[in-house]
Amino acid sequence: MKPVILLLFVVLLNTQSSFGQSSVEHVLTSLTEFEKVRDFTISSNGKEAYLTAQSPLEELSVILRVENINGNWQNPQLASFSNGKFGDLEPFLSQDGLKLYFVSNRPLENTDDKLKDYDIWYVTRTTINSNWSAPINMGSPINTKNNEFYPSIANNNNLYFTSDALAKTEKDNIFVSKWINGSYSKPESMSSSINSNGYEFNSFIAPDESYIIFSGYNRKDGLGSGDMYISYKDTANNWQQAINLGDKVNSKSMDYCPFIDYTTNTLYFTSRRSNIKKNNHNNINDFINSINSYENGLSRIYSISLKSIINN
Repeated sequence: MKPVILLLFVVLLNTQSSFGQSSVEHVLTSLTEFEKVRDFTISSNGKEAYLTAQSPLEELSVILRVENINGNWQNPQLASFSNGKFGDLEPFLSQDGLKLYFVSNRPLENTDDKLKDYDIWYVTRTTINSNWSAPINMGSPINTKNNEFYPSIANNNNLYFTSDALAKTEKDNIFVSKWINGSYSKPESMSSSINSNGYEFNSFIAPDESYIIFSGYNRKDGLGSGDMYISYKDTANNWQQAINLGDKVNSKSMDYCPFIDYTTNTLYFTSRRSNIKKNNHNNINDFINSINSYENGLSRIYSISLKSIINN
């Protein structure tokens, strides 16, 4: 089967207030009471979404759940397994909605309050209407004494993630651990078509592993800070040289944490872009509105319509 040959990103949505009142995008852009919001995942049935909310200096980091009831998205609530005692972030829902992966610095034992390095954890449930289990650490060979971040799972259960423990350059790189005979293999570094001597992180893997979207920091072909890139597999299953997604998606600021909702053909991502202009303000309210605008340099979640052309 030939790989995906083209992903065309079109129609960048207005990040202020152009979304329908019942859409999840409207909910995301209304979360201005939180200093920082980032990371996004949505169920394949479109009934629930999860994201991360953080305090300004990230002392607090929790995962929020947003539920869709009768076509209307409700106000976010704390996920049942995340209350701010530990640093929780980067949720990822499995295709069947019965497992949710996330990253946390919580201790391995419930009786221990001492924070550890960031590991990949998950919670499970028997049905989509059941309660989540207690968090479970993925253990070795995925987790190490260093940090692991941003899990993304393909349909065959292969796990793609970021690690600063395994990278030869001691910088973040993207790794894959293959699901073989019911267990995960030793993680392998992605090829030089994706990883470099710099920082590569926050990857989203296509369900069929035909392409991967990730962030690269301060690359020569970047627009500034961190940009999102895409790499395709060729007919020999080799990863092709990553391509910058361009200025319809990326900005001069940090752009990261990609997630694609295939039901609505939407790419969600996090960005720290700012659209604040240096100009005169008539009064203090004008000034407050400027610094509290959506594009104010704090991490926010954005979306862009995605048109996929797949040649099989």
